[in-house]
Amino acid sequence: MFMRGRPITMFIPSDVDNYDDIRTELPPEKLKLEWAYGYRGKDCRANVYLLPTGEIVYFIASVVVLFNYEERTQRHYLGHTDCVKCLAVHPDKIRIATGQIAGVDKDGRPLQPHVRVWDSVSLATLQIIGLGTFERGVGCLDFSKADSGVHLCVIDDSNEHMLTVWDWQKKSKGAEIKTTNEVVLAVEFHPTDANIIITCGKSHIFFWTWSGNSLTRKQGIFGKYEKPKFVQCLAFMGNGDVLTGDSGGVILIWSKTTVEPTPGKGPKGVYQISKQIKAHDGSVFTLCQMRNGMLLTGGGKDRKVILWDHDLNSEREIEVPDQYGTIRAVAEGKADQFLVGTSRNFILRGTFNDGFQIEVQGHTDELWGLATHPFKDLLLTCAQDRQVCMWNSVEHRLEWTRLVDEPGHCADFHPSGTVVAIGTHSGR
Repeated sequence: MFMRGRPITMFIPSDVDNYDDIRTELPPEKLKLEWAYGYRGKDCRANVYLLPTGEIVYFIASVVVLFNYEERTQRHYLGHTDCVKCLAVHPDKIRIATGQIAGVDKDGRPLQPHVRVWDSVSLATLQIIGLGTFERGVGCLDFSKADSGVHLCVIDDSNEHMLTVWDWQKKSKGAEIKTTNEVVLAVEFHPTDANIIITCGKSHIFFWTWSGNSLTRKQGIFGKYEKPKFVQCLAFMGNGDVLTGDSGGVILIWSKTTVEPTPGKGPKGVYQISKQIKAHDGSVFTLCQMRNGMLLTGGGKDRKVILWDHDLNSEREIEVPDQYGTIRAVAEGKADQFLVGTSRNFILRGTFNDGFQIEVQGHTDELWGLATHPFKDLLLTCAQDRQVCMWNSVEHRLEWTRLVDEPGHCADFHPSGTVVAIGTHSGR
């Protein structure tokens, strides 16, 4: 059978001779989402934030989750039609933009990739941006800061990684340009210079000047500094300097300098590297500018979260335990807390003094097996990641997990509820 355009192999139960004879009408009941288990950190980044409501916002599949970890409640934004891949929070901390991939509806018709801007209090959709504009999906996006979030910039997943700038409330596209055929990992508006947009990715950083319907590009020059394979993330200092974290574990500070004017024109500002800091072993995967002006960085290979002072001297550090994976997102939490999203789809809440506690966890690959306990509020799942998980469906927490030798394909409880069976991908 086909489910939203994807072929799914379904096996008829052995006690059914003719499937056509038992077809029936759909039941009249409607389902309402109660809880979403899991987080998409494995192949996404910068997608965990704490809202003023006390909720952590993140996404899994086509659902954007708002999770209050103190009250253990979830709300869900369900406007998307296929997998969400990126998320940005408006400067007012209320409105949110989320971008999705192309998909198909339940009848197999194609669905276009787009961005949805919505209210995190009411969950109302405020605007749908880019239908018919983006190709394949939305890779990254950002709200403007200098004009209080009037504009939205978007990079799509086409071969040319098109950069578009929108007046999102008017649904008006102000500018559009090809960026590069290489991977683009981040896009950000400069927080104080309203006309500057920065993109970075594989072996590049571009500084774009936006004026009216035009975008002009200046490539960041590494000069005497080693050019990284990937510029992974961006942040900004209070004085307007740009920070980049890269695959070599380095933080670079890019400062705006004035160059000699060309005849008939005024002096130009160009961003050049003013300082280099070796920050992590392996990639610097995420940079988080804190409310007090200090900086949090998250490393890939070394799995460290490091706190830096205003002069970018390291003050504190803590290592994320290996079982949680590498760091994909870091966000400031309440008081001295911070949030970490990982490659093994955990969201952790921690402090430098007390370490981490798990707030969200789930499978790390396709989930194929699901069964409910015959008389207890328990769920059993298995997946391609070889994990077998038992979930408490009342308290919405993991009871236990086991790693099996092969990817799981199906799961069930014995009628007594005391034994479970897992069928694997190879037929065991």
